[in-house]
Amino acid sequence: MSISKKSVVKEPKFIGENVVIEDDVFVGENCYIGHNVVIHKGTKIGKNVLIDDNSVIGKLPMRSPASALPPSDGLPPVEIGDNSLIGACVIIYRGAKVGEKVLVADLATIREDVVIGDFTIVGRGVAVENHTRIGSHCKLETDAYITAYSELEDWVFIAPMVTTTNDNYMARGKERFKYFKGVTVKRGGRIGANSTILPGKVIEEEGVVAAGSVVTKDVQSRKIVLGSPARFFKDVPKEQLLENQEEGEEK
Repeated sequence: MSISKKSVVKEPKFIGENVVIEDDVFVGENCYIGHNVVIHKGTKIGKNVLIDDNSVIGKLPMRSPASALPPSDGLPPVEIGDNSLIGACVIIYRGAKVGEKVLVADLATIREDVVIGDFTIVGRGVAVENHTRIGSHCKLETDAYITAYSELEDWVFIAPMVTTTNDNYMARGKERFKYFKGVTVKRGGRIGANSTILPGKVIEEEGVVAAGSVVTKDVQSRKIVLGSPARFFKDVPKEQLLENQEEGEEK
């Protein structure tokens, strides 16, 4: 175990073997830190947080000389809110901010300059790329891919194996650098399993994409689309709308 004398770890619930905590880290009380966890410089962790075995918090991003994205210099330290759960083999990059009561499941990756809102679930193997904003009460299920420069508002549901994209030029030509744009899913939007969303597309408030669809145009509010390319199918049933969910019911 290696814990810097410049860091503060308040009354931990458990600290495993081979844990590394670098300089200027703050860990709130009653936290559980599993075996082989690495917490990089400056990270701020709230109280009652669990970080499971082999996870890395605050990793600096690597940048290939061929990368189209700008350098990530001067990133702030990672922040993890109270009562959050970080699974095994998770990597959270420097510059990420994770809210309160968030679950980040095993093998997930959260890149730099990402914000995750309170009560959100980031499922097993999910990849959230850089410069992305995810709201509160969202569910990103197993192996979903959230591309860079995306925005997901509150109460968004992303089913397993969903793929979002941000480059219509597929890495060819200098023109592409001007048009990088991720996807936007407005409040209450839902995307079914194995769907693909093309760059820059918007799923409007409470819009729904059926499983296996390819979205090539924006999806209107409270409409369901399906197919490849996705087309209007029907209105979202009234009983499915957020406004019609009972108090305390899972939305």
